Amino acid sequence: MPQSPPALSSTTRAPSSRPTAEQAADDAGPVGDGIPPSGPASALGDTGVARQVALTRRWVLRFQRAVVLLLALGIIGIVLLSVSTGPISLTMIDAGRLILGHLIPGMPWMSDGSYTGLEDQAVWQFRLPRVLLALIGGAGLALAGGLMQAVVRNPLAEPYLLGVSSGAGLGAVAVISFGSAALGGVTISVAAFVGALAATGAVFLCAQQDGVVAPTRLILAGVALGSLLSAVTSFLTLTGDAHQVFSVMFFLLGSLSAATFGQLVLPAVVLGLVLVFAGVNARGLNALMAGDETATALGVNVNVLRIGSLVLAALLTASVVAVCGGIGFVGLIIPHTARLLVGSDHRLMLPVAVLGGALFLAAADLAARTAAAPTEVPIGIFTAAVGAPFFLWLLRPRRARSFWGGRLRSLRGRMEAGA
Repeated sequence: MPQSPPALSSTTRAPSSRPTAEQAADDAGPVGDGIPPSGPASALGDTGVARQVALTRRWVLRFQRAVVLLLALGIIGIVLLSVSTGPISLTMIDAGRLILGHLIPGMPWMSDGSYTGLEDQAVWQFRLPRVLLALIGGAGLALAGGLMQAVVRNPLAEPYLLGVSSGAGLGAVAVISFGSAALGGVTISVAAFVGALAATGAVFLCAQQDGVVAPTRLILAGVALGSLLSAVTSFLTLTGDAHQVFSVMFFLLGSLSAATFGQLVLPAVVLGLVLVFAGVNARGLNALMAGDETATALGVNVNVLRIGSLVLAALLTASVVAVCGGIGFVGLIIPHTARLLVGSDHRLMLPVAVLGGALFLAAADLAARTAAAPTEVPIGIFTAAVGAPFFLWLLRPRRARSFWGGRLRSLRGRMEAGA
């Protein structure tokens, strides 16, 4: 006969409103995000619950690895599909061999020499820079959104709340409206980057109080300044000619049609720096999610981490917007999706968001240039078409949209049946 669990001693209090271990396992994300640590059965008070938690933990680890692997394979697939799709079409294998032939010259098995000059030019000079810019831009916007949501502790925070997009749009529109765009596309990118940085600096000055940047003041300042800059941008757009209006609208809605290898340098370098920062401070971001007081008690310099994260997120967004235009919703929906898949531990959530953002924007760009071919649709239309319904979905009750609810319960039951 199984023995009944020992009664609680006088020095042990039973939690009154804390969820049970089974409920915690049901709602768990990654390891350390709602799953109680594995240990002796006596620590949990029930052998069956301990076994269930261990099985759930093992499944979650496998699921997280599968998510990362699928995202990596998806990125490889979307790159090959993008460079092989267009008016001059190739098979994915031929497109891959052509790219490898450029990367590793002198290897006869990389290319059989059957590619025409037009095919080589279409893949290497036009499609490959475009899909690489989509990967870098999507990864950058997703990483910036993940950092902002962590330090602001607002699930609706996204990079454009800091006025970055409005500042970049005003800089680009000013160059186009006053005719300086004739100097080349680099002029537009430089003006957009400077405008984004100027807008971000103004937002931080407005949000700062006694040397402290409050998240609420930061968001309000970003919304107010962004609205003002958007009004100026609209005025300049209305006073321009038809050609200028078309160029402005394409930039404001986002487009990768003018991508070159040279445009990849700035966002790629900034993305690398922010990735290093996020990796070093991932534990601090986890602590910050629990509140400023808790993070301070754990030794985190809250103000330095918050300002550093926001400044780098704004810099990363500015570098992306300067070359890609205003592409919305990526920084909002991708971090949420990553959090639903692998939990809120930033050591795993941010890398998954980077991979997911890269895959999402590359797929959106492929749809933008093929959906109405030969006419190209601004990529921001596709991201908004996905982002707006997702935004509405976030308004649903948490239990109704929880990935880790009843699904884990049924999966755990099947694992136990097969164990």
